[in-house]
Amino acid sequence: MLPWSAPSELRKYSSTPSTSGSTSKMTAEIPALPEPAHPYLDSMLSRKFGKEVANYFSGSPLNRVSFLRTDHTFLSAALTHPTTSFLLFQNLNPLATDPSTLHYLRFPDIQPLVGENPYSKTEAQLVSEYNSTVSIPQLLFLGLDERNKQGLTHAIYTGAPYFALDVTPKATIASQAESLIQNLQSRGLKFLEGRIQAALPAQDAAIYAQARALLDWNARNPFCAQCGQPTLSINGGAKRTCPPKDMAKLKGAIGGNVGSEPTERPDCATRKGISNVCFPRTDPTIIVAVVSSDSKRVLIGRQKRWPPYWYSTLAGFVEPAESVEEAVRREVWEESGVKLGRVVIHSTQPWPYPANLMIGAIAQCIPGGEEIVLKHDPELEDARWADMDEIREALRVGTSALGESAQEGYKEGNLRLPAGTAIANQLLTAVAGGFVGEAPKI
Repeated sequence: MLPWSAPSELRKYSSTPSTSGSTSKMTAEIPALPEPAHPYLDSMLSRKFGKEVANYFSGSPLNRVSFLRTDHTFLSAALTHPTTSFLLFQNLNPLATDPSTLHYLRFPDIQPLVGENPYSKTEAQLVSEYNSTVSIPQLLFLGLDERNKQGLTHAIYTGAPYFALDVTPKATIASQAESLIQNLQSRGLKFLEGRIQAALPAQDAAIYAQARALLDWNARNPFCAQCGQPTLSINGGAKRTCPPKDMAKLKGAIGGNVGSEPTERPDCATRKGISNVCFPRTDPTIIVAVVSSDSKRVLIGRQKRWPPYWYSTLAGFVEPAESVEEAVRREVWEESGVKLGRVVIHSTQPWPYPANLMIGAIAQCIPGGEEIVLKHDPELEDARWADMDEIREALRVGTSALGESAQEGYKEGNLRLPAGTAIANQLLTAVAGGFVGEAPKI
């Protein structure tokens, strides 16, 4: 279960600080939302369901060309191309010049850490020569920016390559990583700290989200879940494998002394059949704006740790063998006691903390199912119904990140809601704008 707090923290809302006497923090400028795909294309689907909704952390400008991740010739060329950009992370914090500007590097900047060419060998060669005692900097191929016509051309694909690199000092690469970090800091650059980076322009935010999620996943999976042996990053950083041999003489699951010949590792189920690699995980999570049976009110809830007057939509994880619609109905009933009928998917949002996909829904109560009961799952401090006018007013002057000031015109004690790029805000905006009405729309 998850009474969703993240959307309220997702963005710094651009506004004039409140003059209501609130002691909350000043707010920063809000980046624009990403543009949805083909927003002006007329089609039967767009006429029936409306324009697609794009949320923050989506809208990447990169073509991931995932089928090229195993092509070491392509990756080698992409690594050193003059248009290639590298986004560095330390402890999952991205390199930047300021909170709203990522700083990308070129290959000569990171060569002392990664070497001449970590893609010089095929994946099969790397697996056969695997040595668990040697730390390899985690490098990710993110994709091609095809808007750059001066970028790398490979077969029919042209674009500027993008990579992400983890420079967190560790094991055998600690000294090289520390030297690189010191050099960057001497140039006035910094790694942005904080759990959520939400002041970035939309396209940079999407690149950051992809990189952070994959780096986090790689860092969390250094060992095979089946046999406990160390794993090797492959597929441009998008998969991990459990090699059958190790150049190190293993002592248990951790590499020991290096041997001249590879040592056979214990048998592992991941090396059999077709499921022989580890894929990144994505955890589906529902978040829902619940409308009363008469379409005049919206269900909102709050956690105890939130500042006064802050509310949001309800959310929670999808469980195994459960449809999205079933998860919406279950989570809302468990957290609030409210019983739902129809559930409609509105939009989705990547949430790289660490690997959620927020599935935004709009749902409507069944007649007689609107009684709020908090005794089932005590995750919420409070849940209540708000009429549409109260929601509209809060969307107009009462949105921000948790603990930050509302807009000019907000009256202390009135409802506060998540910032404009939170998917919760998008869902509430949709229902307040007539989503549950006579005209068909999504």
